[in-house]
Amino acid sequence: MTAPRAFAALGLTLAAFLLPLGLAIGSQTVRRTDLSPADLARVAAVTKPAADFTAPERFEDMQGGAGTSRKLVNRDSFSQSASNIGFSGEDRFKLGNALFRKVWVASPSSTAASDGLGPLFNARSCQSCHLKDGRGHPPLAGEDATSMFLRLSRPPETEEERRQLAERTLLRLPDPTYGGQLQTFGVAGVRAEGRMAITYREEEVRLADGTAVSLRRPSHTLLSPRNAPPMIGLGLVEAIPEADLLAHADPDDRDGDGISGKPSLVRDPETGALVLGRFGWKASAPTIRAQTAEAFSGDIGISTPLLTDAFGECSVGQRACVDAPSGVQPRLGEVEAPDPILDLVTFYSQNLAVPARRDTGDPAVLRGKQLFHEAGCASCHVPKFVTSRDAPDEAHRFQLIWPHSDFLLHDMGEGLADGATIGDATGTEWRTPPLWGIGLTQTVSGHTLFLHDGRARDLTEAILWHGGEGQRARDAFASLPRADREALLRFLESL
Repeated sequence: MTAPRAFAALGLTLAAFLLPLGLAIGSQTVRRTDLSPADLARVAAVTKPAADFTAPERFEDMQGGAGTSRKLVNRDSFSQSASNIGFSGEDRFKLGNALFRKVWVASPSSTAASDGLGPLFNARSCQSCHLKDGRGHPPLAGEDATSMFLRLSRPPETEEERRQLAERTLLRLPDPTYGGQLQTFGVAGVRAEGRMAITYREEEVRLADGTAVSLRRPSHTLLSPRNAPPMIGLGLVEAIPEADLLAHADPDDRDGDGISGKPSLVRDPETGALVLGRFGWKASAPTIRAQTAEAFSGDIGISTPLLTDAFGECSVGQRACVDAPSGVQPRLGEVEAPDPILDLVTFYSQNLAVPARRDTGDPAVLRGKQLFHEAGCASCHVPKFVTSRDAPDEAHRFQLIWPHSDFLLHDMGEGLADGATIGDATGTEWRTPPLWGIGLTQTVSGHTLFLHDGRARDLTEAILWHGGEGQRARDAFASLPRADREALLRFLESL
């Protein structure tokens, strides 16, 4: 169901939701309530699209604002704390890091504060999926699928289910037997739901200059794979004002540029309010805290104050799973991960620093940046924003950041379609992923596998998979001579 249709089902209009947030509709203009007129002018000036490509823009190397990490580039480049969080923040960050790495065990165990795993699960710790806080990948030969999971869903069958989807009390309908995702591990006495096996078919694409590139098309059969995304900069993304993101939305393509960015509207699980989703491959999570709770429940089978079912992703039909012992310790709380565990892991996730950019003044990088803009890539991969003065965390306030994303949903064509409708996102729509840190994927994660399912083996393949709204930019890249393609890739590798 599209956003306008979903609002109609609620008896609302899209405009009624967007106007308080400041989106320009008709003759009205975008507004931010956190800024003075003078600051609004400063923000408009500093976030204006680049026009001069002969030199780097001011502060362009500071991708994550004042919190940008300038530590040595190595495997730990995504695991540094934001440099502006202070001593007390550093303490919370280290505690959150310890909990992020914590290995959970099955109940009952002698380590009462660590049991509660499963009974069905995909990983034993957050770090298992987000190794080195970096990018996941599909299972290679002989590997398990720890950093990738398969999302399961089905279409609505009743009016009640359609109503729940329209009101966003549910974003998707889980499989009645296996739940919302396939669990590849189980504790003793509980069988895993299955194993992931992916086959690929090679498809050759020939570029304008005659270069042949082989793309691999995966076969998942009615399943929607998800690689774990990098963890950097999440708190800064959370601090971008909704009005500034919605200013890039054009769901009906009124300007005729072929780009129809659409907001993903979801319920905040803590307030019940309808807000902008900005996290996850389909922009289905409104906050880092909500996404962290979902990962605890779905990936590890650990209950938190936000998602209190101790059996995690087990469906009611999986009796061995539902009846297995839980890790709830009454003396510690009513869930397996009571406060302050969720808060600390959330804080850690919000404050992983974005690494500084490299080689911003290199002529090839500057040429690649120009080609990136000329090809239309920046229409979705919006380079920069200024965060809110009212952000809850002082370290995230009023920061010029360079995520290279609009965090909206875009139709990427049938080639990347997974067939899964999640909230406002149709089977062909995906949230624009941020590009900061993408050039350090090999360094941090040990691979260069990109896109939601890791099918692209390098950045060239990732670009060539773009269809739908990305087709024009993809074709522009494919038509470039080799030297210009390499310059554009050099720009991406500098991020």
